[in-house]
Amino acid sequence: MGPLPRLGRYLGSRTWVMRFGPAIKRIEQTVRGVTGGRYGVLDIAGLPSVQITVLGRKSGLPRTTSVLCVPDGDTDLVIGSNFGGHKHPGWSANLMEADAAAVRRNGTDYTAVPELLTGADREQAWEYAVAAWPGYQMEANRAAGREFRIFRLRYPS
Repeated sequence: MGPLPRLGRYLGSRTWVMRFGPAIKRIEQTVRGVTGGRYGVLDIAGLPSVQITVLGRKSGLPRTTSVLCVPDGDTDLVIGSNFGGHKHPGWSANLMEADAAAVRRNGTDYTAVPELLTGADREQAWEYAVAAWPGYQMEANRAAGREFRIFRLRYPS
C-alpha cells in the first residue's frame, strides 16, 4: 500500500475528520466535475470507491454519489455510514428501492444489482468491511446505535 492510501486510512479513523463530511462531499463533487467524472477524492487518495447512480425514490431523477467501497471477490460492499451521522444517507434509501444501479468502478461503467444485507450475511460483511477500513467502527460508535445499511453490489456478466 502506497503512502496516500495509508494516509487515507489514518485520517479515516480520526473522529475529528468526520466533522468535515459535508465539505468532503463538496470537494468530491468538485473534483468529479473538473475531471469529467473520471476521478474523485477517494481515487486520488488511492482508496477503493464507486460512483453509484440510481433513480431518486421520490423525484424519479437520477442521483449519483461517490462512496468508499470494500472489494469482496467479484462484488463490492458499500456501507451507509454517513460519516457516523445519526441518519442514513439518502443514497442508501434510493439504493434500497432500486433493482439495478449504474456503477462506475475504476473508470469502467457497470450495471450492478444491489442487495441489502441482513442477519448473518450482514454481520459477516460488517466484520470484513471493518477489517478493510477500521474507520467504519469509529463511525459506528459515533452514530449512537444506528445500524449502517450494508449493500453488496453484484455485477452480472
